[in-house]
Amino acid sequence: MIGTGLIGTSVALALRGRGAEVLLSDADEASLAMAVELGAGTPLSGAPAGPVDIAVLAVPPAAVAGVLQEAQKEGLARYYTDVASVKARPVMDAIAHGCDLASYVPGHPLAGRERSGPAAARADLFLGRPWALCPTQATDPEALEAVTGLARSCGAEVHLVDPVEHDKAVALVSHGPHVVSAAVAARLERAPDVALDLAGTGVRDVTRIAASDPALWVGILTANAEPVAEVLDAVAADLALAAAMLRASAGAGPDVADVIMAKVGDLLGRGNAGRARIPGKHGGTPSAYTLVQVVIPDRPGELARIFEAAGDAGVNIEDVSIEHSPGLPVGVAELSVRPEAAQPLAVALRERGWAVPVLP
Repeated sequence: MIGTGLIGTSVALALRGRGAEVLLSDADEASLAMAVELGAGTPLSGAPAGPVDIAVLAVPPAAVAGVLQEAQKEGLARYYTDVASVKARPVMDAIAHGCDLASYVPGHPLAGRERSGPAAARADLFLGRPWALCPTQATDPEALEAVTGLARSCGAEVHLVDPVEHDKAVALVSHGPHVVSAAVAARLERAPDVALDLAGTGVRDVTRIAASDPALWVGILTANAEPVAEVLDAVAADLALAAAMLRASAGAGPDVADVIMAKVGDLLGRGNAGRARIPGKHGGTPSAYTLVQVVIPDRPGELARIFEAAGDAGVNIEDVSIEHSPGLPVGVAELSVRPEAAQPLAVALRERGWAVPVLP
């Protein structure tokens, strides 16, 4: 494992959990030491006695080709892969560096957190998550088979994607949304305290990923600049139209305002349709869930009691979020369950003393 940041250390921890021997390398000695302390592997000191099975290059996109070239010169591994979130540039750079493309399988696990570094690593980070592999025409089938096995050992779902197609896809579902999230969060930098006091789950959901390391993301966006710019242009056009319609409606009569606002409604409707296309849990067909709201006091053990009640009622909680009440030691837990399980769960919770609104 070359690189012991969030992704590299998480891959190492996942593989260690399957009994694999993992050798770790990082130019940052503090990062390496923490990864070792976490049990991710042992330090790679000098070249191993013989080539290891797979070398994972957990470095930024711009550094992949240089690290790959050096590792191949040393005969470090039989096969090589990377985990950079951009694929076309590393492949082109590898060609320019004269790297052996037969043993190299470009890869990208689509999992992460807003925190960075080995301290944020988790062995279960990739469970059920997509892991894109982007072999080129020169990729050896045995190399692809080996790296596929590595990704599946981490619990990921492997998807074979062309490098250019990959970059356009992640611009739409990852890189572009990150910039949009940052733009929304940036509006809060000088926001009045009253606005922040009223902040709820909506703004928290939209801005969560904006907490990620800016330097890391500048590198990612630089490596995938054109596809991301196209996504942002399209989003900006929708936002500009919505702003223009809102301004026009402010001074118009009711009948005219309704016609104008229909265009804003169209955007919101397309948002509903796009959101509905996102795959559901485990990458399957999106599921329709019912929300069961529970008023809970802010004290230890309350969530555990709710989950215990759900388990006793035979109900699986698919997702959970908590909305805290400003200035009060209570909050509302929103439990997502299958529609048929909503009433049994509500009844079970009420019987144990929780306040649950009547379901429609």
